Amino acid sequence: MLGGGQLGRMFIQEALNYDVHVHCLDPDSDAPCKHLATSFQHGSLQDYDTVLQFGLDKDVVTVEIEHVNVQALHELEGRGIKVFPQPAVLAIVQDKGLQKEFYQKNGLPTADFRLISGKEELLAKNLPFPYVLKWRKGGYDGKGVQIIKSTTDLENLIDTPFLIEQLVPFTKELAVIVARNETGESVVYPTVECEFSPEINLVEFLFAPAEVSQEVEKEAREIALKVIQSLNMVGILAVEFFLTKENQLLINEIAPRPHNSGHHTIECCYTSQFEQHLRSIVNSPLGSTKLITPGVMINLLGEPGFEGIAKYENLENVIAKEGVSVHLYGKQTTKPFRKMGHVTIYGPDLEVLKSTGRSVAKELKIKA
Repeated sequence: MLGGGQLGRMFIQEALNYDVHVHCLDPDSDAPCKHLATSFQHGSLQDYDTVLQFGLDKDVVTVEIEHVNVQALHELEGRGIKVFPQPAVLAIVQDKGLQKEFYQKNGLPTADFRLISGKEELLAKNLPFPYVLKWRKGGYDGKGVQIIKSTTDLENLIDTPFLIEQLVPFTKELAVIVARNETGESVVYPTVECEFSPEINLVEFLFAPAEVSQEVEKEAREIALKVIQSLNMVGILAVEFFLTKENQLLINEIAPRPHNSGHHTIECCYTSQFEQHLRSIVNSPLGSTKLITPGVMINLLGEPGFEGIAKYENLENVIAKEGVSVHLYGKQTTKPFRKMGHVTIYGPDLEVLKSTGRSVAKELKIKA
């Protein structure tokens, strides 16, 4: 596995149940996977030789982050190593402009867009405000995404290729997880609703199932299936949507790996997204995606103003609550807005879960 963060950690926890040996490469010498992996290598995910040598003696190479050296993965694939998701898929996902062109080419709904070579061209275009600006490459977890409302917002931009999107007046942000194995078997998880923090553009709350019409649910599942099939991808894929006021679904972005919008599946579904990813890349039968119970997921982020050895305030009070599961990611130090863990609250009544979730979010704080 390229990457040794929390996604890799939760993947290994499932892989251990099947006696699958997972080896990790990560640039952080103290990454969350370090003490769980069969072996752990400290090294760059972007360096061609490091990635190539790491993968040469593996049966399957996969990723928990898409920002990796695709050329090395192409070489591994050419040498007969199974690489899932395939390097061609990762190349599309790494470039938001290529992503958009892929949707357009395959008749997949997405917001209107244009591609801009850099800051000089953007300023010369004098585009009407407001619009959404995204770096074509390198953006992650809200970094490299900005709503441009006036010329003031353009002053401190870095000079890089941009994707410019129409600002969509949406009513909900939704996500669908879909998986596919080598034989072409595909499964789809029920649609979830994501509530983002406007301050840092990260998921703050996730609600499963999403409160949408049967028609929207059916369409979201069909689009997600079409995306993974059009990519001919093997593995697990998160498809993020905007739902407009006219009940139209527009694809925002995709992620070809386990995703924040699937963490609730550990407690709430028959098969977690992490087990499903494992099943898909080793070409096993895929598991049931049915919800066992509604759920709410909360991201645990480092509190602003605190940096150092992590201290979890009110953790004991939270884990004493029925139907509350805390997942800490093994990160010893915290800093503002760092992802330190998540909490899943599950039970029969989604409205009660939402209320409990908001209470837990106020109570459980990560300081130093």
